Amino acid sequence: MHEFELIKNYFQKLSKKSLSALNLNDDVFFDKKNRLVVSVDTYTEANHFVNFKKPDLVIKKIIRSSISDLICKGVKPKYYFISASGNKKSFSKTNLTKISKSLNQEQNKYKIFLSGGDTVFSNKLSFTITSIGFAKKIVFRNKSKINDDIYVSGNLGDSYIGLLVLKNKIKLNSSLNRYFVNQYYMPKIQLKLVSHINKFANTAIDISDGLLADVSKMINYQKVSYKIYLKDIPISANLKKILDMKKLPKIKYISNGDDYQVLFTASKSKRGIIKKISTDYRIKLTKIGSIQTPDKKSSIVDHKNCQINLKNHGFFHRF
Repeated sequence: MHEFELIKNYFQKLSKKSLSALNLNDDVFFDKKNRLVVSVDTYTEANHFVNFKKPDLVIKKIIRSSISDLICKGVKPKYYFISASGNKKSFSKTNLTKISKSLNQEQNKYKIFLSGGDTVFSNKLSFTITSIGFAKKIVFRNKSKINDDIYVSGNLGDSYIGLLVLKNKIKLNSSLNRYFVNQYYMPKIQLKLVSHINKFANTAIDISDGLLADVSKMINYQKVSYKIYLKDIPISANLKKILDMKKLPKIKYISNGDDYQVLFTASKSKRGIIKKISTDYRIKLTKIGSIQTPDKKSSIVDHKNCQINLKNHGFFHRF
């Protein structure tokens, strides 16, 4: 069963009397009256991270991916809670010291504060992070408009190469190995965008499950479609080097998840302000496509405007 079916069939009706739950169709809970925004994410070993050999880096990945849910809504994260399950090996004194040090670094970097949590003994390692922020308004899902431009922040694909390196599925030199593994564990989330995204975005989501999977989620209950241009999807100079050197197709490396960049739509009239904010605050924002009428099929196209058939659109939770 797909995660959306699970939510719709068993849990959506339980949230009907809570308008702040947003019909369980967004990444956050938003209590407008109290300006409260909450996001909850769970991460499990071998699913959301390869293993726990580098606990100091795993915890950074988890924290950044969690607060990115707030950032894409235009909300500055302030508090976070951690609930963890693990055993004596995963939570050894050495590992706990590394985790504590990394959390302190993340707190200083993003000005967030650990505010509570829970621990459970288990042979299955997992973390659940609750992130909290405060805002008068947020950028919702499912608010795109026909003819909107589609934008993405930063670069896509580096994290996936890092995952392939960790799984020994791709061979690179030590310098490139280090770069891509760092991109996997420490994604460059766009905190600087928090104060500006409400000025131009009609709808937004963070890219966690993959570009095409997440653009579909962003518009999932709307009668619209999308068109994305492969040539316009931004990638790093290092990824381009790898693709050229190994003669690999770009299409296979830009929609595999764990990018944690901001995906949003905006009216064409906002192009000027988006360009100015991008320049003034050094935030890479790239127009990659547009929202279309529902009679057109959603697609990603090549430089000749021909549709590309892609088997893997990203990660989907199935039960």
